[in-house]
Amino acid sequence: MTPAVPPQTSEPARSEIDAMTGATVVEFGSAWCGHCRAAQPLIEAALATHPGTRHIKVEDGRGRPLGRSFGVKLWPTLVFLRDGREVARLVRPGSVQDIRHALAATDAPPAA
Repeated sequence: MTPAVPPQTSEPARSEIDAMTGATVVEFGSAWCGHCRAAQPLIEAALATHPGTRHIKVEDGRGRPLGRSFGVKLWPTLVFLRDGREVARLVRPGSVQDIRHALAATDAPPAA
């Protein structure tokens, strides 16, 4: 089994995200957001089944360009990427199954 990839907490540039290879989940939110805190156990449980997936947690808010570049309006927003291309998105996920379903989209190569 591949070891779990710890979440990255520094905000990368959009060009860095677009250049990433493999499966990546970018989580936009805030430490004080109740919806974000409630979703953490769901996100952790779902990511446990995809240990090789890169997880980037981005502290979002006013003046933060990365969230704006992805059109984030509500927290938490999870953007699922495969080789730098968005393949799924969840806003305020309600279940581990919803997250696992979106993660499955990162397993398959993107459509040509």
